[in-house]
Amino acid sequence: MAADPVYPTVEALIRHRLGEALGGIRGSIEAALPMLVFVIVWSVTEERNASLGAAAAVTLAFAVARIVQRQTLQFVLGSVFATGLAAFFALRSGQAEDAFLPGILTSCAYLVGTVLSVLVRWPLIGLMVGLVDQQAVAAGDPFRWRRNPAAVAVCSRLTLVLAGVYVIRVGIMGPLYLADNVAGLTVSKVVLGWPLWAGAVAVMGAMLLKGHTPIDPDDDLVQPVDRGEPAR
Repeated sequence: MAADPVYPTVEALIRHRLGEALGGIRGSIEAALPMLVFVIVWSVTEERNASLGAAAAVTLAFAVARIVQRQTLQFVLGSVFATGLAAFFALRSGQAEDAFLPGILTSCAYLVGTVLSVLVRWPLIGLMVGLVDQQAVAAGDPFRWRRNPAAVAVCSRLTLVLAGVYVIRVGIMGPLYLADNVAGLTVSKVVLGWPLWAGAVAVMGAMLLKGHTPIDPDDDLVQPVDRGEPAR
């Protein structure tokens, strides 16, 4: 496998790696829309089969499109899990707003996780960067980015942007859930889904474009990993 090109700054390298890791608007839509379709149909009809069938049809359409284009199904498969959780809560309680509870609880967990990851200097964005460093992963050294203090600092700042996303989601959707406001939850699920995510990505992109943390071409962060040697 060819080595990564040499990047002039830490931000440029992280920007490249994050571009590989994020699904963009399409991935966010694929992950969220089936669950939204389930909630809307369930709210209108309260028919289990119709609600699940509508969500399944949307998921299948996304999956076929990805297969035809020979692209990853990871975001489509993620929607199956999210829709399954939503259906379990909604069908068990009979209340449409309970379909949103898993997402709210997940956002709470992610909020705690992102903040803790920064405090212990294992920022979530850094983990994403490491997982898409294919050479390092193949060599069993996906955490080599942690040996670069500048990379840890940049990834920590980016992770705090993610924490802000979860603060907004929980701060808005939590009160709506407690108020049994299904219409408000449905709208906020859309607005606080890919549009908010796109806004966070834009903020992170601006941070990465503005930053100029120098990187040494000989730095371990950008060097190809020798698969024949054990990770240091």
